[in-house]
Amino acid sequence: MNEKNLTNEWFIGRQNDFESSARSYPRKFPFALKSAKGSWIEDVEGNRYLDFLCGAGTLALGHNDDEVNKAMIDLLTSGAPLHTLDLTTPVKDKYVETIFSILPEEMQGNVKIQFCSPSGTDAVDAAIKLCKTATGRGTVIAFSGGYHGMGHGAMALTGNLNAKSKVQNLMPGVQFMPYPNSYRCPFGLGGDAGTDAACAYFERALKDPESGISRPAAVIIEPIQGEGGVVPAPAKFLQTIRRVTKELDIPMIVDEIQCGIGRSGNVFAFEESGIIPDVILMSKAIGGSQPMSVVVYNKALDKWTAGAHAGTFRGNQLAMAAGTVVLNRISKPEFLAEVRRKGEKIRTALDKLKTEVSIIGDVRGRGLMQGIEFIDPKGEKDIMGHPEPSGTIAADVQRRCFEHKLVMEKGGRNGSVMRCLCALTVTDEEIDTMLSIFSSVVKEIDSELR
Repeated sequence: MNEKNLTNEWFIGRQNDFESSARSYPRKFPFALKSAKGSWIEDVEGNRYLDFLCGAGTLALGHNDDEVNKAMIDLLTSGAPLHTLDLTTPVKDKYVETIFSILPEEMQGNVKIQFCSPSGTDAVDAAIKLCKTATGRGTVIAFSGGYHGMGHGAMALTGNLNAKSKVQNLMPGVQFMPYPNSYRCPFGLGGDAGTDAACAYFERALKDPESGISRPAAVIIEPIQGEGGVVPAPAKFLQTIRRVTKELDIPMIVDEIQCGIGRSGNVFAFEESGIIPDVILMSKAIGGSQPMSVVVYNKALDKWTAGAHAGTFRGNQLAMAAGTVVLNRISKPEFLAEVRRKGEKIRTALDKLKTEVSIIGDVRGRGLMQGIEFIDPKGEKDIMGHPEPSGTIAADVQRRCFEHKLVMEKGGRNGSVMRCLCALTVTDEEIDTMLSIFSSVVKEIDSELR
């Protein structure tokens, strides 16, 4: 390697030769990263980009946060073990204590924690195993639009068909139910009427002796669907699920892997509805940029025997040290208030942009988890009378934003939803920069299509 080779094209070419065809982000963002700080990343050619992806929401405090890095450096230079399986250490003890301290008061003192392999997918699989073991039942209810990971079990619980359609014989016994979406209502109703229909459907399906749906081992739900297009579950829907599952003694699992740890403006996204679930799944931000996933659950479910769930890298001490810093920071009321304020600033600007163009169908989300659904205004309409989602337009928006040094990811149906997953420490000036680039690109494309 020499200086003339240090170009994005050179590195991307080598990556294309070396890595599998399953790689995804390099196809959208063809650059090689050299450095990063806060909300900014720099490629090997010296170009700086505003990062509104931040590791798919993993970097709650942005890249290379000083306090997070110091915690890791202090651990590295202390002589402490870095790999401990599930053996305990002072670092782990403090980390667990911190996780428990940010839980709703009603859960504190009544939970256990399971450390999993590094990814959120493993936390999902662990939780399903836990609930099947505790209940003796074998099926699971998930929701259309949900995303729970790419493992064999987790993918079976995921709504999107693109990845799973080519992989046969995924985990059996998964029953999908409709998830309220005011803009893309599965019942063609929208608003409160759509939420009421989803609530009624869920309750009737589980209580009707002729429904054909046996009592499951668990119900798993994202309080805000992430990869499914940034769709918050209405409070009434989460409350209905919690009430019905309690009445029928069914564990309720909330997947907070992307929407949790301050992103919604609450520590956990489910808190806004006032419910208390049986199981919480956490990953991404809880490791302070390092791999980590855990399952926190009601003690009553702790029916496992020794070794019932394991994982070689569940003792990541660097993630525990870094994660402790993140959890302490994001749980402060003033920090969460700032997340809500900044989220409202972004939302207000996007709502205004929506009125000025024809290619935005919906803007939705909570806190610093916002989604913008793009539509083809000249295309066919769905049962709600809304134009169909346009992944083509969203991809064009993404590409042009990248050309203007703004990194954002897509999701949702047909990849039609651009998503805000910036650092929770993003500044007002950085938000203004993002909005300026994004609005300019959207208006440019809208003008071309008129």
